[in-house]
Amino acid sequence: MLRLLFWIALIAAAVWLWRKFKAPASGANSPREQDAPPMVRCAHCGVHLPRDRALKLEQQWYCSQAHLEQGPGSSDR
Repeated sequence: MLRLLFWIALIAAAVWLWRKFKAPASGANSPREQDAPPMVRCAHCGVHLPRDRALKLEQQWYCSQAHLEQGPGSSDR
């Protein structure tokens, strides 16, 4: 019985060590939140889009030229 417990503990420790050292490698391939571009909200329709694709007029952002020309939408959102 003691040998069986020894082998179970040894296998559990090996699995734990394998997962511990394997985890950082798989986390490096996933996209990080800091790499995401800053998002802004269209003042007309409320759609969120990357700031580098948005159009700015004064202190407001717009998703397209048409919405920029129409101005801010209704404030019932």
